[in-house]
Amino acid sequence: MRAARLIKMVLLLQSRPSMTAAELARELEVSERTVTRDAQALSEAGVPVYADRGRVGGYRLVGGYRTRLTGLHRSEAEALFLSGVPGALREMGLEDAASAARLKVSAALLPSLRDASRTAAQRFHLDAPNWFREPETPVLLPAVADAVWDDRRITARYRRGEDEVVRELEPYGLVLKAGVWYLCARVAGGGSFRVYRIDRFTAVEPGEERFEREPEFDLPAFWEERAEQFARSILRARVVVRLSPDGVRGLPHALDSLSAREALAGADAPDGDGWVTVALPVESEEVAHTQLTALGPEVEVLAPESLRERFAGDALRLAGLYHPRDGV
Repeated sequence: MRAARLIKMVLLLQSRPSMTAAELARELEVSERTVTRDAQALSEAGVPVYADRGRVGGYRLVGGYRTRLTGLHRSEAEALFLSGVPGALREMGLEDAASAARLKVSAALLPSLRDASRTAAQRFHLDAPNWFREPETPVLLPAVADAVWDDRRITARYRRGEDEVVRELEPYGLVLKAGVWYLCARVAGGGSFRVYRIDRFTAVEPGEERFEREPEFDLPAFWEERAEQFARSILRARVVVRLSPDGVRGLPHALDSLSAREALAGADAPDGDGWVTVALPVESEEVAHTQLTALGPEVEVLAPESLRERFAGDALRLAGLYHPRDGV
Protein backbone atom coordinates (compact mmCIF):
# COMPACT_ATOMS: atom_id res chain seq x y z
CA MET A 1 0.00 0.00 0.00
CA ARG A 2 2.73 2.47 1.00
CA ALA A 3 4.91 1.48 -1.97
CA ALA A 4 2.08 2.34 -4.38
CA ARG A 5 1.55 5.65 -2.60
CA LEU A 6 5.25 6.53 -2.84
CA ILE A 7 5.25 5.78 -6.56
CA LYS A 8 2.18 7.95 -7.03
CA MET A 9 3.86 10.76 -5.11
CA VAL A 10 6.89 10.65 -7.42
CA LEU A 11 4.64 10.69 -10.48
CA LEU A 12 2.68 13.66 -9.15
CA LEU A 13 5.90 15.59 -8.58
CA GLN A 14 7.15 14.67 -12.04
CA SER A 15 4.00 16.05 -13.64
CA ARG A 16 4.10 19.43 -11.86
CA PRO A 17 6.87 21.92 -11.03
CA SER A 18 6.00 21.94 -7.33
CA MET A 19 3.25 20.80 -4.95
CA THR A 20 2.45 21.85 -1.42
CA ALA A 21 2.05 19.33 1.38
CA ALA A 22 -1.69 20.08 1.43
CA GLU A 23 -2.02 19.40 -2.31
CA LEU A 24 -0.12 16.12 -2.04
CA ALA A 25 -2.16 15.09 0.99
CA ARG A 26 -5.38 15.71 -0.94
CA GLU A 27 -4.20 13.75 -4.01
CA LEU A 28 -2.83 10.85 -1.95
CA GLU A 29 -5.71 10.88 0.56
CA VAL A 30 -3.40 10.99 3.57
CA SER A 31 -2.42 13.57 6.20
CA GLU A 32 0.24 16.22 5.69
CA ARG A 33 2.31 14.50 8.38
CA THR A 34 2.27 11.33 6.26
CA VAL A 35 3.37 13.37 3.22
CA THR A 36 6.36 14.64 5.20
CA ARG A 37 7.33 11.10 6.23
CA ASP A 38 6.90 9.79 2.67
CA ALA A 39 9.06 12.60 1.26
CA GLN A 40 11.77 11.73 3.76
CA ALA A 41 11.55 8.04 2.81
CA LEU A 42 11.92 8.87 -0.88
CA SER A 43 14.91 11.08 -0.19
CA GLU A 44 16.59 8.32 1.79
CA ALA A 45 15.93 5.93 -1.10
CA GLY A 46 17.79 8.22 -3.50
CA VAL A 47 14.86 10.04 -5.10
CA PRO A 48 15.81 13.75 -5.15
CA VAL A 49 12.77 15.21 -3.39
CA TYR A 50 13.47 18.76 -2.22
CA ALA A 51 11.31 20.69 0.26
CA ASP A 52 11.05 24.47 -0.14
CA ARG A 53 10.33 26.07 3.21
CA GLY A 54 8.11 29.05 3.86
CA ARG A 55 4.56 30.18 3.15
CA VAL A 56 4.75 29.46 -0.59
CA GLY A 57 6.99 26.45 -0.25
CA GLY A 58 6.34 22.90 -1.32
CA TYR A 59 7.92 19.72 -2.65
CA ARG A 60 9.66 19.30 -5.99
CA LEU A 61 12.06 16.98 -7.77
CA VAL A 62 15.52 18.25 -8.66
CA GLY A 63 18.25 17.09 -10.98
CA GLY A 64 15.99 16.27 -13.95
CA TYR A 65 14.58 13.17 -12.24
CA ARG A 66 12.06 12.03 -14.86
CA THR A 67 11.55 9.99 -18.00
CA ARG A 68 10.20 11.53 -21.17
CA LEU A 69 8.13 10.48 -24.15
CA THR A 70 9.99 12.55 -26.72
CA GLY A 71 8.31 11.23 -29.87
CA LEU A 72 4.78 12.51 -29.23
CA HIS A 73 3.37 15.54 -31.01
CA ARG A 74 0.71 17.64 -29.25
CA SER A 75 -2.15 16.21 -31.35
CA GLU A 76 -0.98 12.68 -30.51
CA ALA A 77 -0.78 13.42 -26.79
CA GLU A 78 -4.28 14.94 -26.78
CA ALA A 79 -5.67 11.97 -28.71
CA LEU A 80 -4.12 9.64 -26.14
CA PHE A 81 -6.20 11.20 -23.37
CA LEU A 82 -9.38 10.76 -25.44
CA SER A 83 -8.96 6.97 -25.50
CA GLY A 84 -10.70 6.43 -22.16
CA VAL A 85 -14.41 6.56 -21.48
CA PRO A 86 -14.58 7.56 -17.79
CA GLY A 87 -18.05 6.22 -17.07
CA ALA A 88 -17.38 2.91 -18.82
CA LEU A 89 -14.05 2.46 -17.02
CA ARG A 90 -15.75 3.13 -13.70
CA GLU A 91 -18.47 0.56 -14.40
CA MET A 92 -15.87 -2.09 -15.30
CA GLY A 93 -13.92 -1.41 -12.11
CA LEU A 94 -10.93 0.04 -14.02
CA GLU A 95 -11.13 3.69 -12.96
CA ASP A 96 -8.15 3.51 -10.59
CA ALA A 97 -6.00 1.71 -13.15
CA ALA A 98 -6.88 4.25 -15.84
CA SER A 99 -6.15 7.15 -13.50
CA ALA A 100 -2.75 5.70 -12.64
CA ALA A 101 -1.96 5.16 -16.32
CA ARG A 102 -2.88 8.73 -17.22
CA LEU A 103 -0.74 10.01 -14.35
CA LYS A 104 2.26 7.98 -15.54
CA VAL A 105 1.87 9.26 -19.08
CA SER A 106 1.51 12.85 -17.86
CA ALA A 107 4.64 12.51 -15.78
CA ALA A 108 6.63 11.21 -18.74
CA LEU A 109 5.51 13.85 -21.24
CA LEU A 110 7.62 16.84 -22.11
CA PRO A 111 6.65 19.95 -20.10
CA SER A 112 5.20 21.58 -23.23
CA LEU A 113 2.70 18.71 -23.58
CA ARG A 114 1.63 18.33 -19.95
CA ASP A 115 -1.63 20.19 -20.47
CA ALA A 116 -2.76 17.70 -23.14
CA SER A 117 -5.19 15.95 -20.78
CA ARG A 118 -6.79 19.27 -19.80
CA THR A 119 -7.11 20.60 -23.34
CA ALA A 120 -8.62 17.31 -24.57
CA ALA A 121 -11.12 17.17 -21.69
CA GLN A 122 -12.18 20.76 -22.39
CA ARG A 123 -13.10 19.91 -25.97
CA PHE A 124 -14.49 16.34 -26.07
CA HIS A 125 -16.75 14.26 -23.85
CA LEU A 126 -18.54 10.99 -24.59
CA ASP A 127 -22.00 10.56 -23.06
CA ALA A 128 -22.93 7.01 -24.04
CA PRO A 129 -26.50 6.48 -22.71
CA ASN A 130 -29.60 7.54 -24.60
CA TRP A 131 -31.58 10.62 -23.58
CA PHE A 132 -34.23 10.14 -20.90
CA ARG A 133 -32.76 6.83 -19.83
CA GLU A 134 -31.32 6.25 -16.39
CA PRO A 135 -28.21 4.10 -16.95
CA GLU A 136 -27.86 1.06 -14.70
CA THR A 137 -24.55 -0.72 -14.26
CA PRO A 138 -24.95 -4.52 -14.36
CA VAL A 139 -23.82 -5.99 -11.05
CA LEU A 140 -21.79 -8.71 -12.76
CA LEU A 141 -20.00 -6.39 -15.21
CA PRO A 142 -16.71 -6.11 -13.24
CA ALA A 143 -16.44 -9.91 -13.00
CA VAL A 144 -17.02 -10.28 -16.73
CA ALA A 145 -14.51 -7.49 -17.48
CA ASP A 146 -11.85 -9.24 -15.37
CA ALA A 147 -12.38 -12.44 -17.35
CA VAL A 148 -12.11 -10.53 -20.63
CA TRP A 149 -8.79 -9.01 -19.59
CA ASP A 150 -7.40 -12.35 -18.38
CA ASP A 151 -8.68 -14.46 -21.32
CA ARG A 152 -10.29 -16.66 -18.68
CA ARG A 153 -13.26 -18.90 -19.33
CA ILE A 154 -16.44 -18.26 -17.38
CA THR A 155 -19.51 -20.29 -16.53
CA ALA A 156 -22.45 -17.94 -17.04
CA ARG A 157 -26.10 -18.31 -16.16
CA TYR A 158 -28.41 -15.99 -18.07
CA ARG A 159 -32.07 -15.36 -18.75
CA ARG A 160 -33.44 -16.44 -22.12
CA GLY A 161 -37.13 -15.71 -22.24
CA GLU A 162 -38.77 -17.35 -19.25
CA ASP A 163 -35.92 -19.81 -18.74
CA GLU A 164 -32.36 -19.67 -17.43
CA VAL A 165 -29.53 -21.22 -19.43
CA VAL A 166 -26.00 -22.14 -18.35
CA ARG A 167 -23.10 -21.83 -20.79
CA GLU A 168 -19.33 -22.08 -20.56
CA LEU A 169 -18.02 -19.10 -22.50
CA GLU A 170 -14.78 -17.66 -23.78
CA PRO A 171 -15.28 -13.90 -23.26
CA TYR A 172 -13.61 -12.04 -26.12
CA GLY A 173 -14.77 -8.46 -25.68
CA LEU A 174 -17.21 -5.95 -24.20
CA VAL A 175 -19.27 -3.41 -26.12
CA LEU A 176 -21.15 -0.43 -24.68
CA LYS A 177 -24.06 0.42 -26.98
CA ALA A 178 -26.36 3.32 -26.06
CA GLY A 179 -25.78 2.71 -22.35
CA VAL A 180 -26.25 -1.08 -22.54
CA TRP A 181 -23.34 -3.48 -22.03
CA TYR A 182 -22.91 -6.54 -24.27
CA LEU A 183 -20.45 -9.43 -24.16
CA CYS A 184 -19.07 -10.87 -27.38
CA ALA A 185 -18.08 -14.44 -26.54
CA ARG A 186 -17.49 -17.85 -28.05
CA VAL A 187 -19.10 -20.96 -26.65
CA ALA A 188 -16.28 -22.97 -25.09
CA GLY A 189 -14.95 -25.92 -27.03
CA GLY A 190 -14.85 -24.32 -30.46
CA GLY A 191 -18.46 -23.15 -30.60
CA SER A 192 -19.82 -20.13 -32.43
CA PHE A 193 -19.42 -16.50 -31.48
CA ARG A 194 -22.49 -14.93 -29.88
CA VAL A 195 -23.58 -11.68 -28.25
CA TYR A 196 -25.04 -11.55 -24.72
CA ARG A 197 -26.57 -8.67 -22.78
CA ILE A 198 -24.69 -8.40 -19.50
CA ASP A 199 -27.79 -7.33 -17.55
CA ARG A 200 -29.39 -10.70 -18.37
CA PHE A 201 -26.64 -12.64 -16.59
CA THR A 202 -27.79 -13.92 -13.21
CA ALA A 203 -24.47 -15.55 -12.22
CA VAL A 204 -20.89 -15.55 -13.49
CA GLU A 205 -18.25 -17.97 -12.22
CA PRO A 206 -14.67 -17.40 -13.47
CA GLY A 207 -12.80 -20.62 -14.18
CA GLU A 208 -9.15 -21.49 -13.66
CA GLU A 209 -8.59 -22.29 -17.32
CA ARG A 210 -7.51 -19.64 -19.83
CA PHE A 211 -8.49 -19.87 -23.48
CA GLU A 212 -6.38 -19.30 -26.56
CA ARG A 213 -7.65 -16.16 -28.24
CA GLU A 214 -8.01 -16.25 -32.03
CA PRO A 215 -5.45 -13.65 -33.21
CA GLU A 216 -7.55 -12.57 -36.20
CA PHE A 217 -10.63 -11.76 -34.10
CA ASP A 218 -11.58 -8.10 -34.71
CA LEU A 219 -14.05 -6.86 -32.09
CA PRO A 220 -15.23 -3.67 -33.89
CA ALA A 221 -15.71 -5.56 -37.18
CA PHE A 222 -17.52 -8.43 -35.43
CA TRP A 223 -19.85 -6.04 -33.62
CA GLU A 224 -20.63 -4.05 -36.75
CA GLU A 225 -21.53 -7.23 -38.64
CA ARG A 226 -23.71 -8.61 -35.86
CA ALA A 227 -25.43 -5.28 -35.24
CA GLU A 228 -26.36 -5.02 -38.91
CA GLN A 229 -27.58 -8.63 -38.97
CA PHE A 230 -29.75 -7.98 -35.92
CA ALA A 231 -31.21 -4.79 -37.39
CA ARG A 232 -32.16 -6.60 -40.58
CA SER A 233 -33.44 -9.73 -38.83
CA ILE A 234 -36.20 -7.88 -37.00
CA LEU A 235 -37.51 -6.15 -40.15
CA ARG A 236 -39.99 -8.88 -41.15
CA ALA A 237 -42.88 -6.77 -42.50
CA ARG A 238 -43.26 -4.31 -45.38
CA VAL A 239 -45.32 -1.16 -45.82
CA VAL A 240 -45.74 1.18 -48.79
CA VAL A 241 -46.02 4.90 -48.15
CA ARG A 242 -46.03 8.27 -49.93
CA LEU A 243 -43.75 10.91 -48.47
CA SER A 244 -43.71 14.66 -48.88
CA PRO A 245 -40.31 16.38 -49.20
CA ASP A 246 -40.40 17.03 -45.44
CA GLY A 247 -41.37 13.40 -44.90
CA VAL A 248 -38.36 12.24 -46.93
CA ARG A 249 -36.06 14.33 -44.75
CA GLY A 250 -37.67 13.09 -41.55
CA LEU A 251 -37.86 9.38 -42.40
CA PRO A 252 -34.30 8.44 -41.28
CA HIS A 253 -35.10 9.97 -37.88
CA ALA A 254 -38.39 8.12 -37.49
CA LEU A 255 -37.27 4.64 -38.60
CA ASP A 256 -34.01 2.70 -38.59
CA SER A 257 -31.73 5.09 -40.47
CA LEU A 258 -29.97 2.43 -42.57
CA SER A 259 -33.24 0.85 -43.75
CA ALA A 260 -34.78 4.25 -44.41
CA ARG A 261 -31.88 5.41 -46.56
CA GLU A 262 -31.77 2.17 -48.52
CA ALA A 263 -35.53 2.39 -49.16
CA LEU A 264 -35.29 6.01 -50.28
CA ALA A 265 -32.42 5.14 -52.61
CA GLY A 266 -34.76 2.72 -54.42
CA ALA A 267 -37.78 5.03 -54.51
CA ASP A 268 -39.50 6.16 -57.68
CA ALA A 269 -39.08 9.69 -59.01
CA PRO A 270 -41.20 12.35 -57.20
CA ASP A 271 -44.69 12.97 -58.55
CA GLY A 272 -46.00 16.35 -59.64
CA ASP A 273 -46.43 17.46 -56.02
CA GLY A 274 -42.91 16.35 -55.05
CA TRP A 275 -44.12 13.27 -53.14
CA VAL A 276 -42.32 9.92 -53.51
CA THR A 277 -43.60 6.36 -53.06
CA VAL A 278 -41.39 4.13 -50.91
CA ALA A 279 -41.52 0.47 -49.83
CA LEU A 280 -40.25 0.23 -46.24
CA PRO A 281 -39.05 -2.84 -44.32
CA VAL A 282 -40.42 -2.63 -40.76
CA GLU A 283 -40.48 -4.76 -37.64
CA SER A 284 -44.27 -5.08 -37.54
CA GLU A 285 -47.42 -3.17 -38.41
CA GLU A 286 -47.73 -2.01 -34.80
CA VAL A 287 -44.17 -0.69 -34.73
CA ALA A 288 -44.62 0.97 -38.14
CA HIS A 289 -47.75 2.72 -36.85
CA THR A 290 -45.82 4.16 -33.91
CA GLN A 291 -42.83 5.20 -36.01
CA LEU A 292 -44.70 6.73 -38.93
CA THR A 293 -47.05 8.65 -36.64
CA ALA A 294 -44.06 10.89 -35.87
CA LEU A 295 -44.17 12.17 -39.47
CA GLY A 296 -47.75 13.42 -39.09
CA PRO A 297 -49.30 14.72 -42.35
CA GLU A 298 -46.01 14.29 -44.23
CA VAL A 299 -46.72 10.59 -44.84
CA GLU A 300 -49.61 8.65 -46.41
CA VAL A 301 -49.81 4.89 -45.93
CA LEU A 302 -50.80 3.05 -49.11
CA ALA A 303 -50.41 -0.56 -47.96
CA PRO A 304 -51.22 -2.73 -46.17
CA GLU A 305 -54.86 -1.70 -46.03
CA SER A 306 -55.13 -2.55 -42.31
CA LEU A 307 -52.40 -0.01 -41.48
CA ARG A 308 -54.00 2.60 -43.76
CA GLU A 309 -57.30 2.10 -41.93
CA ARG A 310 -55.53 2.56 -38.60
CA PHE A 311 -54.14 5.92 -39.73
CA ALA A 312 -57.56 6.90 -41.12
CA GLY A 313 -59.01 6.21 -37.69
CA ASP A 314 -56.30 8.35 -36.10
CA ALA A 315 -57.14 11.18 -38.50
CA LEU A 316 -60.87 11.06 -37.59
CA ARG A 317 -60.07 11.11 -33.88
CA LEU A 318 -57.71 14.05 -34.33
CA ALA A 319 -60.32 15.92 -36.35
CA GLY A 320 -62.77 15.36 -33.52
CA LEU A 321 -60.32 16.67 -30.97
CA TYR A 322 -59.39 19.74 -32.98
CA HIS A 323 -62.79 20.80 -34.38
CA PRO A 324 -63.51 24.53 -33.99
CA ARG A 325 -64.62 25.39 -30.48
CA ASP A 326 -67.92 27.15 -29.89
CA GLY A 327 -67.41 30.86 -29.99
CA VAL A 328 -63.93 30.60 -31.47
